[in-house]
Amino acid sequence: MTADDPLPRLVRALKEAAGPVSGEGLAAAAGVSRAAVWKHVQRLKSRGYAIAGTPRRGYRLLEAPDRLLPEEIFSGLGTARLGGAIHHAELVDSTNDLAKELGAAGAPEGALVVAEAQRAGRGRLGRSWESPPGAGLYVSLLLRPDLPPENLPRLTLAAGVAAARGLGGVARVQIGLKWPNDLIVAGKKAGGILTEMTAEEDRINHLVLGLGVNVNNRDFPVELRDTAISLAQATGRTLPRAALLRAWLEEMEMIYEDFLAGNVAGILEEWRALSVTLGRTVSVRQGTGRIAGYARDVAPDGALLLETGPGQLVRVLSGELAPGPEAGPGADRQT
Repeated sequence: MTADDPLPRLVRALKEAAGPVSGEGLAAAAGVSRAAVWKHVQRLKSRGYAIAGTPRRGYRLLEAPDRLLPEEIFSGLGTARLGGAIHHAELVDSTNDLAKELGAAGAPEGALVVAEAQRAGRGRLGRSWESPPGAGLYVSLLLRPDLPPENLPRLTLAAGVAAARGLGGVARVQIGLKWPNDLIVAGKKAGGILTEMTAEEDRINHLVLGLGVNVNNRDFPVELRDTAISLAQATGRTLPRAALLRAWLEEMEMIYEDFLAGNVAGILEEWRALSVTLGRTVSVRQGTGRIAGYARDVAPDGALLLETGPGQLVRVLSGELAPGPEAGPGADRQT
């Protein structure tokens, strides 16, 4: 669905109205005929909207569903570049896989894939991501930056900054960033970012930014309870998932525009301020090997700089921070 579909405009008109909206008013807002309004209202009802209709008075929105429907995301979305086309599914294997298929088929930059649940959601290194129905954000954003592939690590960090800004602002909670891709709340993992790309030798064809966030989860499997947390658990409140997603998209658009303009230094400085990795002794797994050292900084290209000895800095572009309190949460199934 795109923003030009009548449903997003109908939803916005109903949400912004102080009282009932006449059929004529909804027709004008949605850009459809008066006769088509009833049909579209029925579409909304079938998608979970509670709408009351009164003869000679019009329609009134009683309740909107807590679902990641395109009309919910479009309603109030303040982006020009990202989220122009939204593909919604009740259940997918992986939103990243579907977004990659769309990218290969020529879908435009900014296309968004959202799902209410995933069968095979995954994080980095192929690990599974718990994706229960209606509880979290399971979304993937398609980008087509005219950049070389070595920009991928920095884009992952930038997406984390956007998540900390947007999600933290809506939830009113402090979100820290664990290198390279984890969202940390109260010392536990609340979400993560999975970035995948298709590229030529010197140019990215397209990349997919996958965002998975525990939003309204009330419990986790036993093996994750000590290391995973949801925003609802952290705040004691049920949170609006569509509003959280809109906030991330809006912050991501601003950061992405800065990134494309070459203003990366400021983004990395903000990542440093939000980091729960820097300033600690950590251990990074790389295949069967391991590098231990003091996390001194991130380099301009997004590499983690580990001080392994006096005056000895090692650049780490990929890997996994080993589980342990000094390195943040160790939820292997959500890493």
